[in-house]
Amino acid sequence: MKFGKEFRAQMVPEWQDAYMDYNFLKTLLKEIQRFKHRSRPPVTPGHGLKRKMTLYRAFSGLTRHNHPPSSPDSADIESQVILVDSVQKNGADSYETKFLMSADEGGEYELVYFRRLDDEFNKVDKFYRSKMDEVMKEAALLNKQMDAFIAFRLKVENPQGWFDRSAELTRIFNDVATSAAALAATTPSGARASRRVAHMDVIEEGGSISNHEHSGESGDEPKDANMIKPMNTRVQEQKPNSIVAIRPAPLEVLKNVRINNTMETPRSTIKEFLNIPKPAELNFTRKNLKKVEEQLKRAFVEFYHKLRLLKSYSFMNMLAFSKIMKKYDKVTSRNASKSYLKMVDNSFLGSSDQVTKLMERVEATFIKHFSNSNRSKGMSILRPHAKKERHRITFSLGFFVGCTAALILAIILVVRTRHLLDEKYKIEKDKYMENMFPLYSLFGLVVLHMLMYAANIFYWRRYRVNYSFIFGFKRGTELGYREVLLLGFVLAVLAQASVLSNLDMEMDSKTKDYEAITELLPLGLVVLVVVILICPFNIIYRSGRFFFLTCLLHCILAPLYKVTLPDFFLADQLTSQVQAIRSLEFYVCYFGWGDFKHRENNCKSSGVYNTFYFIVAVIPYWSRLLQCLRRLFEEKDPMQGWNGLKYFATIVAVCLRTAYSLYRGMGWRVIAWVCSVIAAVVSTYWDLVIDWGLLQKNSKNRWLRDKLLVPYKSVYFVAMALNVVLRLAWLQTVLNFQVSFLHTQAMVAIVAALEIIRRGIWNFFRLENEHLNNVGKYRAFKSVPLPFNYDEDDEKDE
Repeated sequence: MKFGKEFRAQMVPEWQDAYMDYNFLKTLLKEIQRFKHRSRPPVTPGHGLKRKMTLYRAFSGLTRHNHPPSSPDSADIESQVILVDSVQKNGADSYETKFLMSADEGGEYELVYFRRLDDEFNKVDKFYRSKMDEVMKEAALLNKQMDAFIAFRLKVENPQGWFDRSAELTRIFNDVATSAAALAATTPSGARASRRVAHMDVIEEGGSISNHEHSGESGDEPKDANMIKPMNTRVQEQKPNSIVAIRPAPLEVLKNVRINNTMETPRSTIKEFLNIPKPAELNFTRKNLKKVEEQLKRAFVEFYHKLRLLKSYSFMNMLAFSKIMKKYDKVTSRNASKSYLKMVDNSFLGSSDQVTKLMERVEATFIKHFSNSNRSKGMSILRPHAKKERHRITFSLGFFVGCTAALILAIILVVRTRHLLDEKYKIEKDKYMENMFPLYSLFGLVVLHMLMYAANIFYWRRYRVNYSFIFGFKRGTELGYREVLLLGFVLAVLAQASVLSNLDMEMDSKTKDYEAITELLPLGLVVLVVVILICPFNIIYRSGRFFFLTCLLHCILAPLYKVTLPDFFLADQLTSQVQAIRSLEFYVCYFGWGDFKHRENNCKSSGVYNTFYFIVAVIPYWSRLLQCLRRLFEEKDPMQGWNGLKYFATIVAVCLRTAYSLYRGMGWRVIAWVCSVIAAVVSTYWDLVIDWGLLQKNSKNRWLRDKLLVPYKSVYFVAMALNVVLRLAWLQTVLNFQVSFLHTQAMVAIVAALEIIRRGIWNFFRLENEHLNNVGKYRAFKSVPLPFNYDEDDEKDE
């Protein structure tokens, strides 16, 4: 793979604008190369290229110098191509390159190249500095959190106070010595030898770093990064007497600390709404200690992930500058890379080792306090293994796709050979379509939605939409498109096998009814799906199932939980599955009060059924309305109010269309038509302008938006047209449009399927717009709530 593609593949998607524009610089070099070819035809060497053997390093920008550079002699100065100076611009350090050969033929091209190269480097260096400032501030916050956590834990473990101070000091002392020896023993000897510092960071269950002096660290290293005590790296030299000035975490810290209520529940929401005061005193229980520990563990994992991304950002950009300067030397036959890469090495981007030190400290802290000094366990949490594509998934997917195709063919052949569509089976056929078809259409709609979601994942990955970050999936547990396709086709096979097994149009001649076992197959399949969905065992993607159930619970109890993107995204999916939800209602009525042995029911003549027919259609839209009101109450964003009005208009339109389908009449038809037109126009405008961010008249891409992930603009216009056309599928309900060869239930299923297809298209562009918003704000991390809140923080906020 070429470096340009590898460079793009390794980018943090949300930071892609902050990386060096490698392709543009390559374009400038190609212009220089074309000019040189035009002005000077290539000379064919007589005896081949002779290159002096040298031990010059391959990647200049990847190593650091520990010795001051030697002063160049006069010959070197005369042969220099560039001079790189550090200057002050707008109060910040930046670098400028003076090209000394601008008088040469084609020098203006190279001058443009170096100006753009400086712009790219200053951009990268400035971004790296800003992110490091954020990281160091967060490290200080985590240090204060650890002070409070250690004091809290000691208070829980010794609620009587510090009566046996010597015993506690001895226990802490032994823990520190043991963890230090374990850390040093598990560190490779080569890694220890290559460290720039001659001591090892050991986390003590004691005071903060501000109480100790550290030698060998840079002056800009923060003194509150995490409780550190320098020790010799050799295990055999680590003795208990070598640790001095150990001070346990003072319990006085707890006087100015209270626990944040980060785990929001319906009870806490109601209390907050009623302004019920929170308890001011800390409750020192093991339950609270476990909650605090879990919250801090998540905070450390997320913080470590930030450090890893920053380290990758630094490494990849330095490698890119090294590569582009090597290309420049090759194209121009000059020797400018050494001078420029020397500046890169000495810059903050190349010389700062704060990220490496912080990573070591986080590792040591996490291993000691959150994994019981078990390094392998702690590192497996901090660095989860990348998800591997398993061949068995691909094989199983192919197998079930083949089974699905075979079963579809088998159903068609059975219908044709038994002449089930002939007029003599008209009564039985109508019974089947009125009673059995709605039961199986549920699985068809669910499978179609899963196929659309799998297609979404495929294209999100192709165009580098960070969907796992947007949805908040736990790293390594998100489902790929193959896994979703596999689940969809497994469900399709089970449903089609059930259809094939009870595809009978004649009753038993003796019992005068249909066989009970086959008639109960669809109900058994629904029960099986529900049991698998709520199964507590770690099988069949438990993490994904529980994530889905959690979001579903938040949708049902919409105003009582804080609204996040996965919650309202799932609620939007449910608005496209109204017909599937109505099928679940029909399951209850048909198997509860209907005569399933004779395929008869009186559901539509039941007032209770008709009432719930309205209610189940409104539930998804009502959930979205409550979510919008909750966000309006919390965020004070008027757009959420307008969004809520949109869903209210949709609720009115759905109720009127349902009333017309049940009671008919010209009056119901006119009112349903007017309200549906209003709801469709408003929803279509919201989809295209707000959710997708399109139809921007003054954008660089006319009538679209400035940034597009799909390179073909026609795709966006086709998607907008399809969204409008498929939104008008409700016309079938109002106009009562019928096709002679299709049953009414078949038309209802087709309209529902068209809405699911529209939702699948909407999903891709909705997440694309969300991803581009994250890119514009360089938002690559989720904010993790911290468990403790200091009183001084409240004073600052005030």
